[in-house]
Amino acid sequence: MRIRNILPASLALALVLAAVAAPVSPAAAAGGGGHVEDVSFSFEGPFGVFDKAQLQRGLQVYNEVCSACHGLKFVAFRTLGDETGPGYDEEQVKAFAAMYEVPDPEGEPGDTRPGKPFDHFPANTSAGAPDLSLMAKARAGFHGPAGLGINQIVKGMGGPEYIYSLLIGYTGEEKTVAGSTLYENHAFPGGWISMAPPLEDGRVEYADGTPATKEQMAKDVAAFLMWAAEPKMVERKQAGARNFAFVVVLAVLLYLTNKKLWSKVKKGGGVA
Repeated sequence: MRIRNILPASLALALVLAAVAAPVSPAAAAGGGGHVEDVSFSFEGPFGVFDKAQLQRGLQVYNEVCSACHGLKFVAFRTLGDETGPGYDEEQVKAFAAMYEVPDPEGEPGDTRPGKPFDHFPANTSAGAPDLSLMAKARAGFHGPAGLGINQIVKGMGGPEYIYSLLIGYTGEEKTVAGSTLYENHAFPGGWISMAPPLEDGRVEYADGTPATKEQMAKDVAAFLMWAAEPKMVERKQAGARNFAFVVVLAVLLYLTNKKLWSKVKKGGGVA
């Protein structure tokens, strides 16, 4: 009876270990939708943090390129001043917010006014393109065998890698389907996307002088969109590290207390 009970559990454990150990290609990680590059970002890992300079460059790419079609409606301008985010000062946040026109709730329907720090980035529905606020989270779950996020767990691959791969994945091939132009893209599910290639070398001029190559811009805006989707990620990591340290200290104290309490019993005495 014991053998019959143990064998299935052992077999299940072996299958799980085999699934975790098995290499999963980026294409499989994306659900068979395309090739996703494994990119190294500063915020990966339990102690990773956002690179402020990279977030500021990514915001510039979003502002000058992506915002023409995509909104960022769940992100408040004030968060651009977060210390673990882009880290702009108060005056810079005010100046940036004023660059955008937002709906004026005190005016007539359709009236707008310059944005203020407490406002959110305006939604953009003119081109029917998806909002980018949560795009990095929406694309974070690259599922492997049996629903396991193998590449996300083992390699740290997720939403930013997908965004980066999509932006650099154009091949230059085009085709027309039902009057619409489609562009071949190695990262997009199905291989063809209606969005024209948005990036090219020198598309923006970075304020910090970083060469604006297509790969650099794609990586920077991918990092910025990860921050937009997870603005409190660094704080959660720091809280997790503190909690883990507390648990370790508590475990040591409990072990020493237990050892002291039962030492006389083990020697044949009694508890004082």
